[in-house]
Amino acid sequence: MTVPIDWQKSSYSEGGDGNTCVEIAPLATRVAIRDSKDPSQGTVTIPLEAFTALVRSFRTAAP
Repeated sequence: MTVPIDWQKSSYSEGGDGNTCVEIAPLATRVAIRDSKDPSQGTVTIPLEAFTALVRSFRTAAP
């Protein structure tokens, strides 16, 4: 049985043309990431800890 994935798009994707964003989906121990413009091109999954560190690095680098 396949469980549907709950994809979430960033609230920032609504600005501008809205086409330059990724979607994420939380999984049990990983986070799935895909291109919101062309989701059929594939998905990357990374460990939850790595995703958390990535988001933290974006927040500390933001002006």
